[in-house]
Order: sequence, then C-alpha cells, then structure tokens
Amino acid sequence: MIFRQLFEPISSAYTYLIGCDETREAALIDPVLETVDRDLALLRELGLALKYTLETHIHADHVTGADRLRDATGSKVAVPQESGARQVDVAVREGEPIMVGTLSLDPLYVPGHTDDHHAYLLRGNDALRVFTGDALMIDGCGRTDFQNGDAATLYRSVHDKLFTLPDDTLVYPGHDYQQRRVSSVGQERARNPRLGGGRTLDEFVAIMGGLNLPRPKKMDVAVPANRECGDAQIA
Repeated sequence: MIFRQLFEPISSAYTYLIGCDETREAALIDPVLETVDRDLALLRELGLALKYTLETHIHADHVTGADRLRDATGSKVAVPQESGARQVDVAVREGEPIMVGTLSLDPLYVPGHTDDHHAYLLRGNDALRVFTGDALMIDGCGRTDFQNGDAATLYRSVHDKLFTLPDDTLVYPGHDYQQRRVSSVGQERARNPRLGGGRTLDEFVAIMGGLNLPRPKKMDVAVPANRECGDAQIA
C-alpha cells in the first residue's frame, strides 16, 4: 500500500493519499482546492492513477479540490449520500465499501459534526487506519453548532462506531492545529478531553454548548461550492 498524509496550512486540513501498489489506482480523502497542483504532481511522481476523491462531509472551512481533480484526471467524486450534493459520481453509504485496486475503504456513518459525516476504515497489511474527518480529532472533535450538527449525536457516533474499533487502530483526523499527525483509538478513548476518559453524554453536551466558536471565515463560499463538489465556477 502507498500512503501519504498531506497538509494545507490555511485551514489546517489534512488530505490523505491511498494507493494500491499492485494496480496503481489511488484515492484522495478530503482534497483541498488550493493544493490540487501539489496532489497532481504527487500522483505523477508516484505513478498513480486517481480513481476516486472521497469527502468525509460537506466542509465549511475550505473548498474541496474534487471537481478540478476530476477534470484533470477523470476521477470519480464520492460524497456521503446524506449531503444532498450535486454532480456526484458515487454516493457514499455505510456498508458499501469503496475499492481502490485491492484496497477496501469501508465508510462508517458518524453524524454529529454535520448530519452527513462519514469516516473511512482502511484495513492494511501493516495497520488498521480510520480517517475520521472532523468527527474525532487528536484530543478533540469538530464543532456541532451548524449544518444540522448535534452534540449528543456526535457523542453516540464516536462511542458506538469509532471507540469500538481495536485500541491500536490509527486515527488520522481531518484537521490538527498543533502539528500533530496521528493518534490511536485507544489513546483517544482514554485521554480525549471532550469524548474520552469516561466523559458522560451530558458532560460532552455541556462542553460543546459552551464553546462559542466564531463562524468559519469561508463558510458562505465553501458550503455552496462543496455541495457542487467544489465546482470551480462557484468557488
């Protein structure tokens, strides 16, 4: 398997490149518009053909690079079915694996940050990896105060779907703001200050209700563009 973790500093967003070393097919999870040229150059360098771009959810803080990558490579855009996005090639649903060569990405429906949010579970020869988007971050989680987010729903999603994975499952988040790259399910279950360490549902709801975070600067542009798969004419 070929794996790269890529970073976009303006939105502190991670993009993940997954490649099959047998077929040379690849997928990009949560590509960002501003880094399309970087991603295309890396695909060429590694001799990979982009088969899919996969979104974890409709992002509010950046515009996806999915549409431009599709134009450049002929890749298919995969977006959660619940998003209602248009110009989608593949509707992501839990229980319907997405195959990238011999690799299987299993969608897990984990709403709460947004009502369409999915994580992707990848079983590799060396490790079990879960790409959690904004549902679960290192020592944190995404906010729950817009796009039909709901704190109680996110708590149940994380505890029922993500915290039930094996302890050594590697957690790759959609963002990190402190230059951290990877965690594990066991670490987050034990130490995540919002969701782990025995936090109750009521405690989590109170924490999320008291955050009072500012509105994302790009939200008015990003959400409409991402509902069109990052259509360049809208972005």
